[in-house]
Amino acid sequence: MKAQDIMVKNVICVEMDERLPNIRKIMETNGFHHIPVTEKGKLVGIISDRDLLRLISPFINKVSEQPRDLDTLNRAAHQAMTRQPITVKADTSIEDIIAWFKRVDISCLPVVDDEHNVIGIISWRDLINHATFKS
Repeated sequence: MKAQDIMVKNVICVEMDERLPNIRKIMETNGFHHIPVTEKGKLVGIISDRDLLRLISPFINKVSEQPRDLDTLNRAAHQAMTRQPITVKADTSIEDIIAWFKRVDISCLPVVDDEHNVIGIISWRDLINHATFKS
């Protein structure tokens, strides 16, 4: 079995200058936990929901909100993303993907073609769902 067999193919990507509130909205609307960041169509980074939780002030829309809290919303994707994420190809084996998840503290792997265009994404949830449906 290969990455192409279980990857999510309809991947929404954002550009480097996309603002964090819009990224958060995309994630919430679509139930995503990760969004690849591209520049001129090529993968340059990835943002997770954990990145957003870490960077966006928890005081936004609260009584104690301060101007500095609102400043956290003005950040762009390139200020929040993990650069040069680990990637796999469509023909990468599931065993190799599992090895990456076990070896490195990551929760998703973008799937890219030879030109580094995003063609899919695999999260640990996808692996669990696949194993559950296979059993």
